[in-house]
Amino acid sequence: MPVAVGPYGQQQPARIDRIKMGFMMGFAVGMAAGAMFGTFSCLRVGMRGRELMGGVGKTMMQSGGTFGTFMSIGMGIRC
Repeated sequence: MPVAVGPYGQQQPARIDRIKMGFMMGFAVGMAAGAMFGTFSCLRVGMRGRELMGGVGKTMMQSGGTFGTFMSIGMGIRC
């Protein structure tokens, strides 16, 4: 199958590259959202210090992973 060529002779990114890019963008957005929501929810229940950092970090990783997964699926479907 021939590779698609852009208007100036540039090749388009491969499908797996687009999926990886979608995951990284989604992971970044999910981490930011997880930082905001995780901080608020941990402070609301009264966490302080190391417990707060662990709770916020866990929430950030969960949000980033979830949103990144869905963004990569969306990018895979899109291309």
